[in-house]
Formats: sequence, C-alpha cells, structure tokens
Amino acid sequence: MINYIWFFLIFIGIVVALFTGNIDIINTTIIEDTQQAVMFAIGLTGIMAVWLGLMNIANKSGLIKSFSKLLRPLTHILFPKIPKDHKALSLIIMNMVTNMFGAGNSATALGLKAMEEMNTLNKDKKTATNAMCMFLVINMSSVQLVPLTVLKIRADSGSSNPTEIIGTSLIATFISTIVGIISVKLLENRR
Repeated sequence: MINYIWFFLIFIGIVVALFTGNIDIINTTIIEDTQQAVMFAIGLTGIMAVWLGLMNIANKSGLIKSFSKLLRPLTHILFPKIPKDHKALSLIIMNMVTNMFGAGNSATALGLKAMEEMNTLNKDKKTATNAMCMFLVINMSSVQLVPLTVLKIRADSGSSNPTEIIGTSLIATFISTIVGIISVKLLENRR
C-alpha cells in the first residue's frame, strides 16, 4: 500500500512540474537531493556500526544477560507468554537498550530477530501474538535517553546546541511508551 502512495506522490509531483513549466526542478532535485541522501546514509552507517558492535560485545560479555536479570520483572509483566529463558527476551532487551540510546537504525536488526524468535512461539503464523504487538509498540515509541540520530541531524544542520532537545525528547518518548503499553494491555484480550 505504501508503494502506491509513494508512486502517487511522485507522479503528481511530475505532472504538476510539467503543467507549471518547472520540469528543471525535477532534475535538480534528483541530482542534489539524492546526493544528500547518500551522504546522510553514509554518516548514519558509522553510528549504526558502533552501536551494533557495542551490543554484540555486551551480549558476548554477558552484560546483556545481567541487564536481562534486572529487567526480567518488567519483561515478565510486558511479555508474560514468552518463556523466561527464551532467546527472544534477550533480543527484546538489546533492542530496547539500543533504542534508549537513540540508535534506532541499529535496533532494527535486533527487532527483526526478536520478532522472528517470537514467531517461533506463535501458533497462528497469520496473526501477531500479544507479545509481538507489545514489542512493536515499545519499539516504535521507545524511550530515548540520548537520541543520537536526531542529534546528528541537528548537528549536521548547523544547530548551535543540538543537545538541547534531550530533556523534551525523554519526556515525550516516556509518555508515548507508557500510553502505548497501557493501550496494548487494554486491547490485548479483545477480538
């Protein structure tokens, strides 16, 4: 569905440019904006590589297991149907920690692996489980202690103080995560 929306937006843009005589804008946009997109993606690759590397080191050193033990009461409340020693819980926690430090792009790989592991517990592969829905909501709203990607965007854009948003983003993401968790808990038994 999203592909149709993107196609429609691009098509309308081209048609409007043709009718208004601004076809040169399309060429300029394609050349300049795609170059900026590639440079931005390359810049984010560094952040992603660092966080994925740190998460792998933390996992192999046992730090994630220790952190999992601390978060076990919380994860048991949020994901009661996932067995306590299941691999999905470690992946969920690694995803949550990575998201908390603002490396959402790096958390994507961990989130996909966590969903795959949760799907091994799913009896009906066509329907998401309550745990999968809860994880998706937590992943999407995730509490941001340090929003690295946004800080990078602000720094690249020339902000005089790119870190000034940390407090407000922490409050906003905390509230959105709490609202998301409550919503899932209220709706999880409805059909």
